[in-house]
Amino acid sequence: MLNKKCFVLDLDGTVYLGDIPIQETVDFILRHWDTIDFHFLSNNTSKAPTTYVNKLTRMGIPATLDRILSPVTPLIAHLRGNGIRTVYPVGNRDFVACLRERMPELNVLDYGVSEGAEAVVLAYDTELTYEKLTHAALLLQNPEVAYLATHPDLVCPSPQGPLPDAGSFMSLFETATGRRPQHIFGKPDPAVLGTLLQSYDKKDMVMVGDRLSTDKKLAENAGIDFILVLSGEAKLSDLPGLERQPTLVVDNLGQLESA
Repeated sequence: MLNKKCFVLDLDGTVYLGDIPIQETVDFILRHWDTIDFHFLSNNTSKAPTTYVNKLTRMGIPATLDRILSPVTPLIAHLRGNGIRTVYPVGNRDFVACLRERMPELNVLDYGVSEGAEAVVLAYDTELTYEKLTHAALLLQNPEVAYLATHPDLVCPSPQGPLPDAGSFMSLFETATGRRPQHIFGKPDPAVLGTLLQSYDKKDMVMVGDRLSTDKKLAENAGIDFILVLSGEAKLSDLPGLERQPTLVVDNLGQLESA
């Protein structure tokens, strides 16, 4: 694995838990920063890419914006490709600001206004209100309004335990409206890797993460190796019976040098 040219790392549960760094993994990244291309991928759309850069920098990792991968990139490509110009977001202020920055021509409606929406865009909303749920649910009763989601994660890990994420919100909307998103971006869709799959041979890439349903599945969908770290969601007891096993299983990346 140490001969790989590109490591794509999940963040929460892999590099850190909440605001607590997983120090062995951070140390591994720093030891190999000059010899391996590290990219950081999170499905968590409640934070802007600059927030991740600042967080990693505080942990001593000299990350830059070009190293951060986000479901927002394929989402914007979809909006542009399908001529969608007005959306109602179920997301927090960081997500809305990111949409407006990345796609200035997009009309992102305020939360109290839903008229004219061509699509509901569901993200991980840490500022969720009943008003947003109401507007979105009423819009989704119109089959002409598209329904898009940034990622499928059911929960977001935290030091205190799992928290409801976009996948849980999807279940709520399905119960209320009968609809599921027409397109779900982020892991495990390999489009979230952007141009990396064109920049590197697949044999030179590896995905590192703590989730079987998103991180491992992304690696399989992209045709690259997968390292499962046991510092987040997945446990060893989850592995028996899997159709495909991870390429390697370690407690954290610090163990990779002795694996």
